[in-house]
Amino acid sequence: MVFTKTDIPEVVIIEPKIFNDGRGYFFESFNLKQFEGNIGEITFIQDNESKSSRGVLRGLHFQRPPFAQAKLVRCIQGKVLDIAVDVRKNSPTYGKYVSIELTEENKRQLFIPKGFAHGFIVLSDIAVFAYKVDNIYAPQCDSGIKWNDETLNIDWKIAVDEIILSAKDQQLQSLKELKTPFIY
Repeated sequence: MVFTKTDIPEVVIIEPKIFNDGRGYFFESFNLKQFEGNIGEITFIQDNESKSSRGVLRGLHFQRPPFAQAKLVRCIQGKVLDIAVDVRKNSPTYGKYVSIELTEENKRQLFIPKGFAHGFIVLSDIAVFAYKVDNIYAPQCDSGIKWNDETLNIDWKIAVDEIILSAKDQQLQSLKELKTPFIY
């Protein structure tokens, strides 16, 4: 596996070594020893998966402490644009984000540490998205930033009239309104 730091060094792209032959392919999607050697100690406790159609935007979500979550995300089928936004107060990259396409072809993964809002939009007809988390989901600690925050100015790579949001995601606050619980 190759671990590559992004412009926000705590957010890391992980690219597996893929073995292709006439039968298909094989790759190691997670290796604890390599992960901890390149990123740090972690205990993932749950795997999640979603299936969405083109234009579905999920995010930008995070959980407040004590239920903050680090995530390791990947796209199993299709193509998504994945976004991680730094919401750590006093961070030199506060309000900055990493944007990366995760696809079934490139098999890249993105590690998103605690203190980051996360979201993705489906760019293909269908996408199956999977992620590991290191803490349980706690609805009382659920939070997020609205997808079209003017301060962030994220290019979601899809026409605005094609974007499909949940009722919850339509109600998220702006970055300016956010009272971040994370300190750098």
